[in-house]
Amino acid sequence: MLEKKDFDEACSVVDKVRLETKLIYSEFMSEKTGANVYLKPENMQFTGAYKLRGAYYKISTLSDEERSRGLITASAGNHAQGVAYAAKKFGVKATIVMPTTTPLIKVNRTKSYGAEVVLVGDVYDEACEYALKLAEEKGLTFIHPFDDLAVATGQGTIAMEIIKELPLVDYILVPIGGGGLATGVSTLAKLINPKIKVIGVEPTGAACMKASLEKGEVVTLPTANTIADGTAVKTPGKNIFPYLKKNLDEIITVDDDELIGAFLDMVENHKMIVENSGLLTFAAATKLKAKGKNVVCILSGGNMDVITMSSVVQQGLIFRDRIFTVSVLLPDKPGQLAAVSQTIADVQGNVIKLEHNQFVSTNRNVEVELRITLEAFGKEHKEQILDALDKGGYKPKIVRTSL
Repeated sequence: MLEKKDFDEACSVVDKVRLETKLIYSEFMSEKTGANVYLKPENMQFTGAYKLRGAYYKISTLSDEERSRGLITASAGNHAQGVAYAAKKFGVKATIVMPTTTPLIKVNRTKSYGAEVVLVGDVYDEACEYALKLAEEKGLTFIHPFDDLAVATGQGTIAMEIIKELPLVDYILVPIGGGGLATGVSTLAKLINPKIKVIGVEPTGAACMKASLEKGEVVTLPTANTIADGTAVKTPGKNIFPYLKKNLDEIITVDDDELIGAFLDMVENHKMIVENSGLLTFAAATKLKAKGKNVVCILSGGNMDVITMSSVVQQGLIFRDRIFTVSVLLPDKPGQLAAVSQTIADVQGNVIKLEHNQFVSTNRNVEVELRITLEAFGKEHKEQILDALDKGGYKPKIVRTSL
């Protein structure tokens, strides 16, 4: 049974390696929701995520013999870096099994801390199965990323910091993959102040905790399909599940499309890079009915590779009608391109790309196709541009956008 003294001890240990992540007041989200919304930026930790807390504390509780055998874990990336960094601090070897889909930045950073990385499986669960097999074959000490009470206790130190800085906190939103962070945060929050509501947030495509709580027992999803790779878990932790049943007040699920919008909002309003799993709570804040209440969103990590980042930005701009592509047909005569460009310029549209296809018709003198990718201020401005093209006789048709 986890007690307050366990978390006090963990705080003293974790203080040796964690960076201070003071709460950030989000004026943007506060105005949007009517609540007083604060961000706990764990994406600013040394390894780019909160996972260092639990990994370091867990390893500190091991015996010298357990550490000397070498450590092994499975992780979608952030726990991997936490274990690798902590192992380096303790001077022991670490093997990390990661899914083949893990972003390159997480793989390379894990290697940079001196760990051996093995890529296996498409999701965390498959990597974990292989890691357990290796642990048994080689006698390595397995460090579970979430289904371990010591790991969860280390993660729970976040709640201590939140409550010390904001004693009147009403809601804490915490992302859930396997449930380790949620276990530590919800358990400590309730021990300090039972009135604090702790809300778990999961991606819709991998809501294993929601399914388990609804059934009253741990269940395994058939698939875990989400852009929030750090929380793409099919089976939550069995050892920690009783704590979550007792201490979590609610589960909110977030669609991938909502995470894409949240990424744009975070970058444009807070100038921070937060990975998709870390954005779950930020996106969920708009679904929480907490007007006038003090709400803290835990941003669990910021390890996002630039290719994923580029894709998310592009899709976000498309979803919000800030980038779109139209097809217009016009005679293949001199001056036509200039006329179309002027029509767009007159309503402050910005041309990003042009594609000219002379072979859309057997008679190119009658018509050729021009595909124009445009930047707009939003939906209303997009409609103004389309209306201007229509009035100019170009009969624009929206086509699939691809930058």
